[in-house]
Amino acid sequence: MPRPPSPSIPEKEFVYGALKQSLRLDGRAMLEMRTPTLSFGPELGWVECAMGKTRVLAQVDGKMVKPPPERPLEGIISIHSELSPMASNEYEPGRPTEEEVALTRMLDKVLRRSDAVDKESLCVLAGQRVWHIRLTIHVLSDAGNMVDCACLAGIVALKHFRRPEVEVEGDEITVHHPSERAPVPLSMHHTPFCFTFAFFPDAPPLVDPARLEETLSAGLLSVALNAQKELCVVQKAGGSPLPAEEVLAIMDIAVAKARELDRLVEARLQEDWKGRVVEVR
Repeated sequence: MPRPPSPSIPEKEFVYGALKQSLRLDGRAMLEMRTPTLSFGPELGWVECAMGKTRVLAQVDGKMVKPPPERPLEGIISIHSELSPMASNEYEPGRPTEEEVALTRMLDKVLRRSDAVDKESLCVLAGQRVWHIRLTIHVLSDAGNMVDCACLAGIVALKHFRRPEVEVEGDEITVHHPSERAPVPLSMHHTPFCFTFAFFPDAPPLVDPARLEETLSAGLLSVALNAQKELCVVQKAGGSPLPAEEVLAIMDIAVAKARELDRLVEARLQEDWKGRVVEVR
């Protein structure tokens, strides 16, 4: 499949000219995010997140497995992402692109290596059985900033998921069906959110870049943190250098955004939970 042509010179000049006046193509302010829309599926752990025309589907499932001998007291969390031509005509099936590799690495850093989920709580019987939680990310449409959208979909799916109740008597393990006992939420240490900032020459930085803004930017900086000001990840893959003062100013902006997003996520989860019946029949 041929790759789409790069932005033309008039497009570049128009975007740069607008950004120098703090104007964006979609009418947003420089530090204004597209409001995320969260949709929950019929099953627990099924979440679709949309930021503008960027859409990501996250799905969580769990099964019981034998733990690796080097970590007998911890459960396993694995993250898989998929970028297909459905997301954009720039992606080809069966051939991982730089974007897909960067997305998988960022998801791993933000959701798994930051210890968002308490892995020890996933242990059922030490050295014998633990829960293996698998998060699958499908990018349905990439209209810019799919990393932030995928991270948000992933963390909300983990918070929305419920695993079956388990009873242990000696070496005997009983997994209760949801019709017998209400399923149990995952034990979460914290809720990290990812924010991507784009930089341009002679223009202020902007948050949540659209596809064209990402392509034309002089550099991208991704920051992952939670509403309690705990920094998880700072990633900058090349581009123009940034002074320390500018990075610190971005952190303050990201903290305010994380608090807003945390309130939005909790409100949507509570709203979904009220309309969902999960009880013993």
